[in-house]
Amino acid sequence: MNLNWFLLLFVCFIGQSSEEQRQVDEVKIGAIFSFGTTNGKVARIAMEAAVQDVNSDTTLLDGRKLALTLHDSNYSGFLGIIGALQFMETDTVAVIGPQSSVMAHALSHLANELHVPLLSFTALDPTLSPLQYPYFIQTAPSDLFLMTAVADVISYFQYREVIAIFSDDDQGRNSIAALGDKLVEKLCKISFKAILPPEPMSSRDLIVAELLKVKSIESRVIVLHTLSITGLRVFEVAQELGMMTSEYVWIATSWLSSVLDSTSVSTKVASSIQGALTLRSHTPDSQKKRAFVSRWNKLSNGSIGLNAYGLYAYDTVWMIAYAVEEFLDHGGKISYSNDSNLDSFAGETMNLAALSIFDGGKQLLSNILKTNMTGVSGPIAFKPDRSMFRPSFDILNVVGKGWLRQIGYWCNYSGLSVVPPESLYAKPANRSSSTQRLDQVIWPGQTKIRPRGWVFPDNGRPLRIGVPRRVGFRAFVSEKEGSGVVQGYCIDVFLAALKCLSYPVPHQFIIFGDGHKNPSYTQLVNMITAHEFDAAVGDITIVTNRTKVLDFSQPYIESGLVVVVHVKKMRSIAWAFLRPFTPLAWGVIAAFCLVVGTVVWILEHKFNDEFRGPPKKQVVTILWFSFSTIFGAPRENTVSTLGRIVLLIWLFVILIITSSYTASLTSFLTVQQLASSIQGIESLVTSNDAIGYQVGSFAENYLFEEVNIAKSRLVPLGSPEEYADALEQGRVAAVVDERPYVDQFLSTYCGFQKVGPEFTKSGWGFAFPRDSPLAIDMSTAILQLSENGELEKIHKKWLNRKVCGGQSSEADSEQLQLKSFWGLFLICGVTCCFALLVYFCFMLRQFKRHFPESTQCSTSTRTRISHSIRLRKFLSFVDEKAEISANRLKRKRMEMENLSTS
Repeated sequence: MNLNWFLLLFVCFIGQSSEEQRQVDEVKIGAIFSFGTTNGKVARIAMEAAVQDVNSDTTLLDGRKLALTLHDSNYSGFLGIIGALQFMETDTVAVIGPQSSVMAHALSHLANELHVPLLSFTALDPTLSPLQYPYFIQTAPSDLFLMTAVADVISYFQYREVIAIFSDDDQGRNSIAALGDKLVEKLCKISFKAILPPEPMSSRDLIVAELLKVKSIESRVIVLHTLSITGLRVFEVAQELGMMTSEYVWIATSWLSSVLDSTSVSTKVASSIQGALTLRSHTPDSQKKRAFVSRWNKLSNGSIGLNAYGLYAYDTVWMIAYAVEEFLDHGGKISYSNDSNLDSFAGETMNLAALSIFDGGKQLLSNILKTNMTGVSGPIAFKPDRSMFRPSFDILNVVGKGWLRQIGYWCNYSGLSVVPPESLYAKPANRSSSTQRLDQVIWPGQTKIRPRGWVFPDNGRPLRIGVPRRVGFRAFVSEKEGSGVVQGYCIDVFLAALKCLSYPVPHQFIIFGDGHKNPSYTQLVNMITAHEFDAAVGDITIVTNRTKVLDFSQPYIESGLVVVVHVKKMRSIAWAFLRPFTPLAWGVIAAFCLVVGTVVWILEHKFNDEFRGPPKKQVVTILWFSFSTIFGAPRENTVSTLGRIVLLIWLFVILIITSSYTASLTSFLTVQQLASSIQGIESLVTSNDAIGYQVGSFAENYLFEEVNIAKSRLVPLGSPEEYADALEQGRVAAVVDERPYVDQFLSTYCGFQKVGPEFTKSGWGFAFPRDSPLAIDMSTAILQLSENGELEKIHKKWLNRKVCGGQSSEADSEQLQLKSFWGLFLICGVTCCFALLVYFCFMLRQFKRHFPESTQCSTSTRTRISHSIRLRKFLSFVDEKAEISANRLKRKRMEMENLSTS
């Protein structure tokens, strides 16, 4: 009996020792997932394969083995919490999961308290901050990067408004909020949010109700961010409601690629998702990845396909293994201590006191964050903010029977591209719009034509377009008498722009105004914000206050405020013919006439009899010759070469001067006979005169608010006739109006003109509600009309550009200044100086030949001859007629020959 008891106690002792030894040799990790989901199934197989591979490596963990405990939360947050509590009671060093962000927010508090790292590759809520949850680590790219990629795709295709359909849980709400922030950076926005209950509470009826709301909204770009079951159901309902046509753009987040990578979908589901875009976490090709993919069918027994989350699950296990190994290598011990905060629960039925703090949790967390390895999903490392290093995504297009076609990539480094991100890391980062690129997309409806991305709301009525009923300047916009039909320049531009659109725009014009005076354009545009009109077409000026509440198309005509005044003929004066040139210019012209006449006389005097005679006659000849050149070639002939050269240059100068004089005098006697005391807005402001403005125009507010002109000085005018009467009768000193109206007024009424420059710069455009996509398309159409010349044709049809005779936009023209001709005078002066220099050199040479004794006598003789005598001889020689000089030289030569003979 005693022996039997001894044997029994020995066996129990041996068994207990073996159990304790086994526990010492194991490193426990847990995993919390809903293993009935696609990602849960894939993650389970991948994690078990990773544990097997880790344990087969005897060099890891100092001979210890990983022990993975799985807990199925089965879509229940409560069961997820229970599973986590169970792990904390069994000395677990780390937990993989949870699958959803809702559970991550709750379990992270438990991990913080007990220092057990929580690693998840599916709970990617961007609000899971490491500051709030230091023991929670996302081992896959956060949804912040996913939504950044979605925003870049939307911006790439030039969409401005999107509809977000998402599950009403933490990850859905917070991820869509992140999408909204990223879209704002791209000048886009979420125009409507369709919220669905989270799985498994999302029913078909609720989905139908939300999609009917979506269908009634004008935006047709839809971002679907849900879990797989709800997401596929949304696509099925959307197809039944006719929402998978070529009008729509569907962008599903990474849930759709995970489903299609791992499971086969029915024919009905496959047809409902045709043309959708989706994203997948990018995992670069490597030997490790190819080896793991080749093992997958054996690991899964062909039950499910591998997706990106399976790769992250496999790598997450290895991250824990490497971190634990480093922890053990540095002398760390896996030990636990009681949590003093739970002492009050000791002895309770719940046994919360059994929960203990992992003493080495902080060090293990630090080791995990220092991870720098290459796994099956690619390089793995964490930034200081705990985000994955260089997150990237595949951009996929669903074609065929649920087949995913790669159309590009997105990485946080360089944006969208058609080459893998890893090939771009060696190049400088470049996110300019010119480098963003994706391949051709096959959109819903099996079309390659990019959907417009919006339609008119499905309310069965055309657009209500307000049109002002003008009293004056009816060429711009007017109503045919009593017909209700509108016409004019602005209407033709609008209709021509509609023809350039690739879609019809049902519309009806609604006339605004009583017909007795021009309507208030401020009231007209305010009726758009009040939803009484869907748009406004007419001569509507784009001003700052209006752009704050409305969107405008591209301006189709330039505008700006100008000043118009009544002008009077200046009283003619007797000396008006002198006005073309300034006094200085007249003086220089007269001086050059005398100079040129004198130079020609010097050059011709010795050889030309017409330039010889008594002194009085020579003076008269010089004066006559000088001023007769102004009216043409002079009567006197020039025989010397130098004289002809000087005369030719001077006649050219005179030609330019007389032509300029004629043109300037004509201008002074016609156009420039207008004058006014108002020279522009500055002189108008400083005066106390009354100022006219057009009724309904923004000019009234501008003059009162911007220029600070008292309202008592402002006189409303309604038509061109009133303009003319008020200005002629002196009731107003000037009229301030926009340039298109003024140009039309001046083409009809004479005796008025613009003074001063435009003092505002604006334009006319079509007004639409805020963020209306039609404003963008109409802007593009207006640019097209401008480029093909159609806009100019419409302008010529309606608006007369001919200015009334005698009108000028300038109040006065400047007199011709000397600086306008200084080049000509310089050429003429240089020519005269050169001719005189050559002439006197020639005369000096001839003088030496005629009077050699004057230059070849002895030094003593030259000293006795005074300089004045030599100068008189030289001047006498120059004044002497050429024939006499030639005869004297001939006689001297004969005397020299006779003397030498004797």
